[in-house]
Amino acid sequence: MNDPALNAASIGEFSRFISEQKAGMKKQYDHLLAHDLSHQQWDGCFQRNVLIVLEKTYQDALTHLKTLPFDHSASAVNQGLSDLAKAVLAKFDGFIDEFLLLVVDKHRTSCALSNFPDEHKPDQVYLSAVRSDIALLWRNFALDVNAYFLECR
Repeated sequence: MNDPALNAASIGEFSRFISEQKAGMKKQYDHLLAHDLSHQQWDGCFQRNVLIVLEKTYQDALTHLKTLPFDHSASAVNQGLSDLAKAVLAKFDGFIDEFLLLVVDKHRTSCALSNFPDEHKPDQVYLSAVRSDIALLWRNFALDVNAYFLECR
């Protein structure tokens, strides 16, 4: 069986799933931030909560991906990277930047965080540290996605 249309349909479904996750990510972040503030745990809340939300999002995405039908025989592997993994991971283009803009805006407009300048207006050093941690999460997720497709061949 060589059915590229099946793969295209599954990738389309995965793309819809990822798009739908955005509202849930915002709600989860808002909930975590409210919890931190009510417990006076504001130090590092931006970094901590961004990573919690993204880690859960990646776990949910991988779980959902594994429920979708794929024709693995219609997929090539180039230098250890499955074409299916490459297509799936491309659905995240701009995803992190969009989420970070939303979260930074939330922090900058939060009266509750205004007394904590590092959290209220994260500077470039703080944002770079968060982006480095996000890169590690992304790398692990990307490796897991690729491993899944390679194992199914």
